[in-house]
Amino acid sequence: MIKAILMDFNGVIINDEPLQMQAYQEILKDDAIELTEADYYSCLGMDDRTFIETAYLRAGKSITAERNKEINDAKTARWREIIDEEIPIFAGVENFVKKMEKEFALGIVSMARREEIEYVLEKTGLMGSFSAIISAEDVENCKPNPECYRKGFNVIDAFRTRSGSNPIVHGDCLVIEDSPQGIRAGVKAGLKTLGVTNTVSAKELYEAGADSVTKNLDDWMPDSVRRVFV
Repeated sequence: MIKAILMDFNGVIINDEPLQMQAYQEILKDDAIELTEADYYSCLGMDDRTFIETAYLRAGKSITAERNKEINDAKTARWREIIDEEIPIFAGVENFVKKMEKEFALGIVSMARREEIEYVLEKTGLMGSFSAIISAEDVENCKPNPECYRKGFNVIDAFRTRSGSNPIVHGDCLVIEDSPQGIRAGVKAGLKTLGVTNTVSAKELYEAGADSVTKNLDDWMPDSVRRVFV
């Protein structure tokens, strides 16, 4: 029975994949690197450092760690400028989170920088809904490597036990993802997976191993989560 839910961030909570791409396109132009839509979406699941390295490699260029960090910081600053007027949270996500936090422990597992995740959660008033956050800084490997979800499971389990609940098993934890790479990471970690078609098709999510797929998270209630993911 599901007792904890781990949600991806970009593409699940915040509708900012196109905005992340826009920020990268603007910043990478300074180094004469063109980033196409196909290039961007082929790299879903990567952390920013790996994404930048891949963009330079694709262009036949090398990059220093210092320059990588400069671009990373500039991208975050530009992304913040773009979203600052109105945080583009997916419709119904706030209601979904508020429903689920009443009965499940919630966590975020994302390859985004922690400062970006926390910025959005603070601005939207959702920070208190999540008892665990795993960000790019917490892992060595990007999705589809399962390291992030294994850590997420351990952190959310530890939170529950500190709160007086019994330990959970892997089948008690649900992953919500919008990308095939994220679904594969959840599957490899031994967790149940729900794909949401915010970024790719249902077919791609099922092919990646999703147990179920939905168009709208707000259609789900705690009881429906329990019934589907037994």
